[in-house]
Amino acid sequence: MSLNQIVTPLDSATLETKEQYVFYHHIVTHAIDVVLKGLETHSLCNTQEVVLIKQYMKLFLYSLEMMRVKYKYDEEHHMKIDVTESGFPNYLEFRYLINDLALRNEHINRLPKVEELKEKFLDTLLKDKTHISEHQLFQAAYIVYYSDVEEHKIFKRFIQGKILKANAHNAQYMVSWCFYDVSLNRPFLNFMYFDYSGDVEDLKDDLYTVLLSTADRSMSLDTLAYLIDKKLYKVYPKLLRRLDLGPIHSVFAKDENIFTHQILKSIVSKDLPLSSYALTLSIDNLTTKGTFKEGSFFMKQTLQHWDKQPTEKYLFAPHRVLQMLYHNVPETITRLSKSPFLIDDLEIDLKKKEH
Repeated sequence: MSLNQIVTPLDSATLETKEQYVFYHHIVTHAIDVVLKGLETHSLCNTQEVVLIKQYMKLFLYSLEMMRVKYKYDEEHHMKIDVTESGFPNYLEFRYLINDLALRNEHINRLPKVEELKEKFLDTLLKDKTHISEHQLFQAAYIVYYSDVEEHKIFKRFIQGKILKANAHNAQYMVSWCFYDVSLNRPFLNFMYFDYSGDVEDLKDDLYTVLLSTADRSMSLDTLAYLIDKKLYKVYPKLLRRLDLGPIHSVFAKDENIFTHQILKSIVSKDLPLSSYALTLSIDNLTTKGTFKEGSFFMKQTLQHWDKQPTEKYLFAPHRVLQMLYHNVPETITRLSKSPFLIDDLEIDLKKKEH
């Protein structure tokens, strides 16, 4: 099956060949890499935020690499990606990584020993002078997968960051967290800048519990701010920031997004190469502009008045993609918060990277 024959039931695509796994892996890793560089280069985040985002996305890239190793030679099971306003793996793929760890020993016992498999490889290549069979490659890949995968490096649905002293926004502290929205299948990176008059060590358990229970999915920042403010009455938030990474607009997307539509149309007409893609980044900011009291006469609580800023929209794309978009949908480009950010073309020789 070629790259043009990706199975697409409903809103999920199934990768079924080595070519597709190599190709998809390169697109996503390249996209994340250029965004991480762009956050700092284009001053979209401060230095403290960039450091934390890189730590979260390191876990994401590790998990993606484990998926690639796991599925590349597996002829029975196939990795699923979300093709609607995402371009990232279906959340269940991350769950499968964790589930596999529970059965690690059972799976390893079913596989041949490493030395035994090495001897078979050498015999096949040196004595028989033939290609190594797909089944043996599958066994080797699974040995690597089950030997290397580590739970603490897997990107989970919710990842809690530590409370740190803030370096910006006139706040005492900053806390970060990251979640993978299970309905949108996109990673969201979050920061809250706040003041707190007591010992921050006494706050940790309560703060982490509230964030886990209320801030683990996509919702309006107004709603999230109110929930945090209501439950943590001794915390005085000053700024909430959320980065929505994606979607990736590529051949692995099939949605109504105007950028996706234009890129796919240009790939079909051969005006753009198959490796063409763009990535959207959205940033929301919510700042406090005062306080008000809520509750009965005897149980009043001080809450924040919030000022919601317009969502910042950014686009990362190579030169030829940008040329096409400026020509076909200039009015959409002008609605971005800044001119699109130019990134390098993704160049990949699939034939050299099949095995």
